[in-house]
Amino acid sequence: MKAFIFDLNGTMINDMEYHLDGWYSMLNRLGARMSREEVRGHMYGKNEELLVRIFGKERFTPEQMEEIAHEKETLYQAAFRPHLQLIAGLPDFLRRSADAGIPMAIGSAANRFNINYVLDNLQLHHYFKAVISAEDVAHSKPDPEVFLKCAAALGVPPENCIVFEDAPKGVEAAFNAGMESVALTTMHTRDEFTAGHRIRAFVADYTDPVLQQLF
Repeated sequence: MKAFIFDLNGTMINDMEYHLDGWYSMLNRLGARMSREEVRGHMYGKNEELLVRIFGKERFTPEQMEEIAHEKETLYQAAFRPHLQLIAGLPDFLRRSADAGIPMAIGSAANRFNINYVLDNLQLHHYFKAVISAEDVAHSKPDPEVFLKCAAALGVPPENCIVFEDAPKGVEAAFNAGMESVALTTMHTRDEFTAGHRIRAFVADYTDPVLQQLF
């Protein structure tokens, strides 16, 4: 038995530039004085971890970080809402996977607020037996915790899971979990991924014929 595990942002929906816009505006409003490319390099892990990486542990209280993150996500959702749709080919890929009896999960560094924003608006809940969010893990990618929890929830051994990811840290997390991955090049080029991380394929979207080999 095999299973498919999906990251969310940049993997199921092509929204990372909208997250980048939100963080670029928010961070510079807070005094970070960073370029868009500098901000891009920090866009992994939990929102609170991003703030600590940039400003240090003492700048904000946990409550302040929660407020900042929520404001950023609210701005992102409003800006992205007119463009909210699955990446090309994914609707058919999800239907085919479900018809084939392949269990599926979401393992994302996004919080439940953002995950449900996507699943509710696109009516996707029925495809996923498990959803593991930022609130469900103690350690962010490249730690394998999120993907191992997905595998456990699906009842499938890690080595039988294939992870769909758009970020090098996510692919590294899949590798650390003992899983193969398919890398979406929506946010990063092939050259930004580390060789040897058991990447089955690089695809621009889910219309790529190479994905037929997964069934």
